[in-house]
Amino acid sequence: MDNILVTGGAGYIGSHIIEQLVKTKARIVIIDNLETGYKKLINKKAIFVKGDIKNLKYLSKIIYKYRINSIIHLAAYLNISEAEKNKKKYYENNVIGTLNLIKCCKSSNIRNFVFSSSCSIYGNVIGPVSEKRKANPKGYYAYTKHESEKIIIKFAKQYNYNYAILRYFNIAGASPTNKIGEINISHGHLFKNIAIQSLKKKPIINIFGNDYKTKDGTCVRDYMHVSDLSIAHIKALKFLREKSKSIILNCGYGKGYSVLEILKIFKKIKKNCKINFVQRRKGDIAAVYSNTKKFEKNIKMRMKFKSINKILQSAIKWEKILKNKK
Repeated sequence: MDNILVTGGAGYIGSHIIEQLVKTKARIVIIDNLETGYKKLINKKAIFVKGDIKNLKYLSKIIYKYRINSIIHLAAYLNISEAEKNKKKYYENNVIGTLNLIKCCKSSNIRNFVFSSSCSIYGNVIGPVSEKRKANPKGYYAYTKHESEKIIIKFAKQYNYNYAILRYFNIAGASPTNKIGEINISHGHLFKNIAIQSLKKKPIINIFGNDYKTKDGTCVRDYMHVSDLSIAHIKALKFLREKSKSIILNCGYGKGYSVLEILKIFKKIKKNCKINFVQRRKGDIAAVYSNTKKFEKNIKMRMKFKSINKILQSAIKWEKILKNKK
């Protein structure tokens, strides 16, 4: 029997991955300290354990108890601005937490490790970026992701596990089941903010910087629907089992949209939307979008939500559901 541990499984992306995993025959165990995760996002078909990846002793106990043989590691602090102000907190959780899991791979004979990384490790780039590009993290959050990657790669042969490092681009939207979506507003995600503002009579959107070296001065990002990303994790785990080799993959659609371009689409829904330009966030990069060739070659899947409109509409629909539940 396949026993899969998902760290951060009560969070936004984690809950969507669990939604896909419970369709399989595997036993799914979630570990989450609920600091940024939510009880309401925990899938009842999975086993939930409240715990912290910084606690190696407790982590080892859970992995041993449930005979874990595969790990999907998502648990991390994500706020770019906060990372610059509280580096110790981010290092201990994002880097030491990852190291603890890797130590468990050795002690518990875990063979498959899927890691949630970030395109931010590439730094500022021009044009689509491939996995071969040398990492050049500009902010501290990106630094913690890069350090975690290095730890995973360093110990893979020594501890006899295979890894899939998935470098997320910008993840947005909500499940088509309308049962789960993004709740946390502290991460400053654009689509979450737009969805919140869509329910207001006079929506106001703040854009962090309009003086970047991009086509319209605003940041350019590659947006991917969270449900497509979730399926990519299942496929990555399947790749590790079948191929018995490690891989690093970009997770995006391969097209960059500026913040202003996204807001132009939104203004078709809310014509009275007001836009404010505010100071840049420290740690933000100007532009990054994915070269998807390696992903398409190795991960056979059809992207079901490859549309900015679909992503936006699903985010807004989820926000309406959240509001009605209050």
